[in-house]
Formats: sequence, structure tokens, C-alpha cells
Amino acid sequence: QNEKELQDVVKQQEEKMLQLIDKSGEVVVLKAEVSELKRLLQRAETEAKVLWEEMRAKEHQGDTAYIQERVMLRREVDKLRLLLVEKEDENTRLTDKY
Repeated sequence: QNEKELQDVVKQQEEKMLQLIDKSGEVVVLKAEVSELKRLLQRAETEAKVLWEEMRAKEHQGDTAYIQERVMLRREVDKLRLLLVEKEDENTRLTDKY
């Protein structure tokens, strides 16, 4: 009877582990989705910022090539800022670790 109880406990533990594995897989997928959504939000905010600036300036109104270039440059600046923050975070983690 002890062996039967032990088998039941082992089976329950295996089921719990499988559930945790499934949940951790879901978490990974959700984190990837959040990351993609953040990237898309940043892109939309960048475009909106440039377009808003152009609307206020009215200097280059209707010059789509100029506006597209400004959007591209603003995206590049945002991307570089993000990379800088990531590297600074990585350096902080490494210095804290060692």
C-alpha cells in the first residue's frame, strides 16, 4: 500500500511539473508578445512625434520625403537610445554580479 501511495504522489508531482512547464512556455510566448507590442508602440509614438512636429512647423508641409526621412532618423535615435540603456543595464548587472 505504501508503494501505491508513493506512485500516486510521484504521478501528482509529474502532473504538477508538466503544468508548470506549460505555464512557463506560455510566459515565454507572452513576454515575446509584450516585447513586440512595445516595439510597435515605440514606432507609432516616434511617427506621431515627427508628424506632430511637422504639423506645428508647417515649413515642410507636404514634403513626404522630408517627413519620411525625419521619421527614419527619429527611429534610429530611439533605437540607439534603447541599445544604450540595455548596455548600461547589462554593465550594471555584471558589476553587481562580480
